[in-house]
Amino acid sequence: MKASDLFVRALEAEGVEYVFAIPGEENLDLLEALRGSRSIQLVITRHEQAAGFMAATYGRLTGKACACLSTLGPGATNFVTAAAYAQLGAMPMVMITGQKPIKSSKQGQFQIIDVVDMMRPLTKFTKQVVSGDTIPARVREAFRLAQEERPGATHLELPEDIAREHSTMPVLEPSLTRRPIAEDKAICRAVEAIKGARKPLIVVGAGANRKLTSKMLRQFIEKLGIPAITTQMGKGVVDETGAHFLGNTALSDGDFVHRAIDAADLIINVGHDVVEKPPFFMQPGGAEVVHINFNSAQVDPVYFPQIEVVGDIANSLWQLKERLAPQEHWSFADFHRVRDALQKHIAEGARDDRFPILPQRLVREIRRVMPSDGIIALDNGMYKIWFARNYPATHPNTVLLDNALASMGAGLPSAMAAKMVHPDRRVMAVCGDGGFMMNSQELETAVRLNLDLVILILRDDGYGMIKWKQKQMDFHDFGLDFHNPDFVAYAKAYGAQGHRVESTEGLVPKVEECYATGGVHVVDVAVDYSMNDRILNQEIRELSSKV
Repeated sequence: MKASDLFVRALEAEGVEYVFAIPGEENLDLLEALRGSRSIQLVITRHEQAAGFMAATYGRLTGKACACLSTLGPGATNFVTAAAYAQLGAMPMVMITGQKPIKSSKQGQFQIIDVVDMMRPLTKFTKQVVSGDTIPARVREAFRLAQEERPGATHLELPEDIAREHSTMPVLEPSLTRRPIAEDKAICRAVEAIKGARKPLIVVGAGANRKLTSKMLRQFIEKLGIPAITTQMGKGVVDETGAHFLGNTALSDGDFVHRAIDAADLIINVGHDVVEKPPFFMQPGGAEVVHINFNSAQVDPVYFPQIEVVGDIANSLWQLKERLAPQEHWSFADFHRVRDALQKHIAEGARDDRFPILPQRLVREIRRVMPSDGIIALDNGMYKIWFARNYPATHPNTVLLDNALASMGAGLPSAMAAKMVHPDRRVMAVCGDGGFMMNSQELETAVRLNLDLVILILRDDGYGMIKWKQKQMDFHDFGLDFHNPDFVAYAKAYGAQGHRVESTEGLVPKVEECYATGGVHVVDVAVDYSMNDRILNQEIRELSSKV
């Protein structure tokens, strides 16, 4: 068959449901092959970056790699941010880019850059397809590596003349794979360390945000009663409304949860990922650390765990759970004081009625309108810290928060992909005005796809997070303000519905109205970040130091 048809057959064999794309003329053979696919839906976006963000989010939510497609040159370079987003965030994704004919071409170097070399530092695997006969193996390898722990981005370049070749090669079906499990001696050493500790504490990282891991970790905590904290990208792995959850390490240090870390004599570090800001620094003679992860620890001057349990995390937790029982000498009183003090502080800020709305109150109101399985997709901005710290998640991947690349512009595309994966759930994109405008053109895509989606724009007419850092460093307020369009009119221009919230008490009724109506809704709400410096840099540190 034609090589482009073989390529699509290979994608079908991998179970690909969507190809998010902006095709170019070098992709037309592949585009025609996709037209004939009975199982793959082509989703045209308005920017390649958004196509990549959507594919990455699909991978994050399902554990399966999805595909995104662009042409050569500028189309491929627009994938760079999305590639880094998937790679740093451990989201399986396969990028496909076109290229001019490689056997003979009369166009010189027009639009030609070395895309494979460009993608090398940003991916787990990148290859140019140089023969139609190699397509089944190349596609299989790209998907295998994208999905294998640690997941990430892969890339295939399909030149125009190769796509037009013919091949008799069959597609390769995915093989049955099982992750290796931890060795018994490592489990035994971890069991003894946990038994011998007085104040063991669980720290849940991004690598634990997998379906089976969450189930086993919750059983582990329920049986043993050991308290847990999470990193930003570990949100939702454990039930954050439960009695054993202490809080999230939204701030780098100085928060209430850091007092719990200081008090622990053993840290059970589950799913540690070096891309996140570390919630603790190890010191010689300090708390002992048990590293439980798919891979061995990446050692540096502040992370050198004494015990490593390497293998499938869910299985490791199950083995530990079966060999452990609560110990009479365990003492969690210090941890419970931390939890109570944090919850008291969160509750105080959540009752403020002033407008523009304070971020603490905003988080509380959004939690009210979102069901337990509702998904919020956060763009990157000041509000991310507040949602990480104050928004109690009850299920994995219901807070799509990126603390790896932390790219602005991902919130709206991520929410769109989440709604496509979970059409029966409420989904909301939470964006700052800066991040929203970086991919706001995807409103047209959301409307075209008939998605039921709420996009909440937190408007402060500036780059709020950088302003917070600027204030923290005692610099003048300079260079970070801008003007916004009329977001209500802007939404309507794309065929969406636009709304402006005029009071704090009006937010919940407006959002409920949007979900009841259906369709794409943009909600503009003014937010007040003026107290960020005082609360986050001074008040929290002073209060937590007294716990």
